[in-house]
Amino acid sequence: MTSSTRQRITVLGATGSIGKSTLDVIERHPERYRVHALTAHTSKETLLEQCLTHRPDVAVLDAAADAAWLEAELARAGLATTVTYGVEALCAVARDARVDTVMAAIVGAAGLLPALAAAEAGKRILLANKEALVMSGALFMEAVERSGATLLPIDSEHNAIYQCLPPRHRGGLDRHGVRKLLLTASGGPFRQWDAQEIAVATPEQACAHPNWSMGRKISVDSATLMNKGLELIEACWLFDAAPEQIQVVVHPQSVIHSMAAYSDGSVIAQLGNPDMRTPIAYGLAWPERIDSGVETLDLFQIARLDFEAPDEARFPCLRLAREAMQRGGSAPAVLNAANEVAVEAFLSGELAFGAIAQVVADVMALPCEHRADTIEEILAADRWAREQAQSLLESEHAADVTSAKE
Repeated sequence: MTSSTRQRITVLGATGSIGKSTLDVIERHPERYRVHALTAHTSKETLLEQCLTHRPDVAVLDAAADAAWLEAELARAGLATTVTYGVEALCAVARDARVDTVMAAIVGAAGLLPALAAAEAGKRILLANKEALVMSGALFMEAVERSGATLLPIDSEHNAIYQCLPPRHRGGLDRHGVRKLLLTASGGPFRQWDAQEIAVATPEQACAHPNWSMGRKISVDSATLMNKGLELIEACWLFDAAPEQIQVVVHPQSVIHSMAAYSDGSVIAQLGNPDMRTPIAYGLAWPERIDSGVETLDLFQIARLDFEAPDEARFPCLRLAREAMQRGGSAPAVLNAANEVAVEAFLSGELAFGAIAQVVADVMALPCEHRADTIEEILAADRWAREQAQSLLESEHAADVTSAKE
């Protein structure tokens, strides 16, 4: 493969764990891939280091001041990288005609608009931002179909299911002889804790995931099982499945990343070491396979595989997510927004861990007039839910839900 035929990659969220793993895989195959753009929220020093290594054409930050600092540092180093900032700049590098592949790895609702821009532009999208489908599943999938984009899931569970299903699996699972999808979950750091211990867990404990290295927000979502709930919603859109066709299975070893159960009794699983470079390499090279830097799974070292049902009494966020998908409309966007506000409050010490689910449930119980037919309506629902969650945190309710910390 010559330099002129190398895939040009934009990495949205380059300084996060997925972004760093993506650049690790890219660096192993310089003959195949070239970095076009790197983006970050506020981690300007890390982005500077990445720019010096990968020499992208464009770098994007959230704020003008950070962009000015980065531009000056890159100029001092003799790099001609163009530095821009803001949401429009993110969308521009996602839809840039020079780009072949977009890694969508911005965490949370902030990743929706640039991921949607890539879909509308017909890119190969490596989707690691589950909120894009949670918030705007119908719109997003319509954009993919309309533009001819290639959508490859990067979350390890969805990537596993993608590998376990037949090609071109749209049209419903029944059409392809699939009874259900088995979405595996590690169970998080509190899998064996009782409800009283979970209620007063600290941010440090919640972020100490037993198997995966992730950012703080995703780590908290994993600890509440909201991450699995969001993945359930994402799987419904990716694989044209109903919520009742998806079964969450707690698998603490995290080596079976997910499974597909067929009507003839077969269950096909994808296994591998818990390292995100495996699904990233799959997405970058699909339909080929390339070295990811991950060792082959040693079954003798693993020795055993355990499975158990999730406990929705201790982890109600999973139930709330399923209910949001069943309700449809703007409910998943409301769920996601309320959760983001609650998790931020927990990480900043303003909310007890055990109250995260209650804040989400209380916001979901409020009447929401916002629909989900357009991106403007979805963003309006997102703003409304954030305002409601913040109001709950600032009200007398906040004193009640934080009392478990005292």
